[in-house]
Amino acid sequence: MNKDKFPSELRLDKASGNWVVIATGRAKRPESFKKVKNGSIKESNKDCFFCNIETQGEPLLVYYKGKKVEGIKKWTTVVIPNKFPAFIRSKSLNRKKRGEFFETMNAVGAHEVVITKNHNKSLALLSLAEVKEVIDVYTDRYNSLIKEDGINYVAIFHNHGPEAGASVAHPHSQIAGIPLIDYDLKKALAKSKKYKKDGDCIYCRMNDWELKEKERIVYENEHFIALCPFTSKVAFQVIISPKKHLSHFENITEQEKESLADAFRTVLRKLYKALGDPAYNFYLHSAPSDNDDHLYYHWHWTILPKTSIWAGFELGVGIEISTIEPEEAAKYLRNQKI
Repeated sequence: MNKDKFPSELRLDKASGNWVVIATGRAKRPESFKKVKNGSIKESNKDCFFCNIETQGEPLLVYYKGKKVEGIKKWTTVVIPNKFPAFIRSKSLNRKKRGEFFETMNAVGAHEVVITKNHNKSLALLSLAEVKEVIDVYTDRYNSLIKEDGINYVAIFHNHGPEAGASVAHPHSQIAGIPLIDYDLKKALAKSKKYKKDGDCIYCRMNDWELKEKERIVYENEHFIALCPFTSKVAFQVIISPKKHLSHFENITEQEKESLADAFRTVLRKLYKALGDPAYNFYLHSAPSDNDDHLYYHWHWTILPKTSIWAGFELGVGIEISTIEPEEAAKYLRNQKI
C-alpha cells in the first residue's frame, strides 16, 4: 500500500448515489477472504483484548458504576479508539474526481469502541443500571463527536454474534463519526420532510396508530414504544422510538435515558428468551448535524435479529422477505416472561 495514501477512502457510486468505504486500514490479504465454517467466537478472558483493556491504548471515556471516572483501575464501561478504524481524524477530505465517472474523498471522521466489563454478559443480561450506563456512554460520546468539525453524522451500532458481524466475543458497540449522510437516510429525511409539510410527523402519526391498535407493540413505557413494524424487513425486527416528537438524539433528557434503557433491556431480554440468544444488529438513526435542522425527523433505534440470510432475491430486487407476520412476532415477544 502507498504510504502516502489515506488509510480509508470513500468512493461514490454515480449510478446509485451511494458511498462505499474502501477501508485499507483494516486490510486483509486476498487469501484471507476464503470461506471458513460458521460458529461461535471462542475466546477466553485471558486472551481477550477487551478484558485486558490496559493494552488497548489511552481510553477516551471511562465509567464506573454509573459515574464518569479518570483512569482504568476501576471501570464498568470504557470507550477506546478503534485499532482498525474505518474513519480517521484529519483536516483534509481531499475530495476529487477520477476521470468521468469516479469520485473519492478521504474517510475522515472518528471510529470508537464502547466496551462493557463482563466478558460473558451480553446487553440482554445486564442489569437496568448497567444498560443505563451504556446509554449514558452513547450519549456522552455522541454529543462530543457531533460537535467536531467535518463530522456530519454519528452512527452508533452494535453487532452481537458472529452471524451479525461481531469478530470479538466480548460485548462491545461501535460509534463512528462520518463526514456524509447515508443515501438511505437521505431518502428517509426527504420523506419525513414531505409528510411534515402536510401535517404532523409521519413517525408520530404511525406511533399513535400503533398505540391504538396494540397488535404490533412489544413493550411500552412512559417515554418509548417498542414494536415490530408493519413492514418488518426481517422476522422479529423491533423499532424503539420516542412517543413524543424528538428529532435529535443528542437532546435526550436524563429521564428519557432511563426509559430508553428500560425499553432496550426489556426488548433484548425478550428476544434472548424467545429466540435463544440470537445474533442481532442494532443501530441508531437520528437527524444529522449538517446545516439543516431536520426538525421534521424522528429518531429511533432499530434491532434486527439474524433470523435468516439475505439471498439473491433480496439482494437483486431490493425487497426483503420476512417469514413471519409482524403481528405474530410481536405477540410472541410480548408474551415472553422475563
